[in-house]
Amino acid sequence: MIAEKLVSDSIVPLRTSDTGEEALGIMNEFLVRHLPIVNNEQLLGLISEEDILNMDISDDIGSFPLSVQYPYVRATDHLYEVMRLFADQNLTVVPVVSTDKNYLGMILLEDLLRYFAESGAFKDPGSIVVLEMGRVDYSLAEIARIVESEGAVILSSFVHTYPDSARIDVTIKINRQSIGAVLATLERFDYSIKATFNEQQYQEVLKDRYDSLITYLNV
Repeated sequence: MIAEKLVSDSIVPLRTSDTGEEALGIMNEFLVRHLPIVNNEQLLGLISEEDILNMDISDDIGSFPLSVQYPYVRATDHLYEVMRLFADQNLTVVPVVSTDKNYLGMILLEDLLRYFAESGAFKDPGSIVVLEMGRVDYSLAEIARIVESEGAVILSSFVHTYPDSARIDVTIKINRQSIGAVLATLERFDYSIKATFNEQQYQEVLKDRYDSLITYLNV
C-alpha cells in the first residue's frame, strides 16, 4: 500500500497570503494542528499551530518561520514511511507530493489509523502474543516455524525496541484463539512470553486506544 491510495483533498491547503487567524480557523474546523502551504502546485512547507501562535496571527503566514523539517512523502512511498513521519514529527497531517514535488493532497492521521484498523491483520480472528528477547536472538523465521509446527499461522508481527537497551518486544498475531499448545512450544524453545491476549481482549484494548487517540485529536 502506497501513500497515494490515502490522499485526501477534503481540506484545501493554505496560501502564503492567508493570515494566521484564517489558518487557525481551518485547523479548528477540521481538528488538525498542521496544514500545508501551497503556491499553485508547489508545496512550500507545513505550518503548525505552534508556528502560528508564536507570531502575530493577523499577519500573512508567508512571513512565518516553519518548524517542521522535510514535511512530506512522495506518492509512491509506502504507508510505513508515512507512519514514520507522523510519529517522528508528531504530525496530524502529512502532505503528499509527486516525483517532481508538486502537491497532490494530504493524508490525515485519522485516515491512516482507520486503514490499519480495517486491514486483514486486525480484522481476522486470532490471538496476540508478546515475546521478550535480546536483539541478537530475534529471528522471525524461527518463531514462524515454531508457530506453524502447531498448525497455526502468524498473521502479522511488530518489533518494539527500547533506547539504550539490547532487549526487544516482538508482538505476533496468530490465527487461533486457543493458543495453549503454541505457547507451550514457544516456552519449550526458551522464549519469554511477556503477555497474551485473545481476540476479544485484543479488540477491546485496540478500541480503547483508538478511541483515546481520537478524543485527544478532537481536544
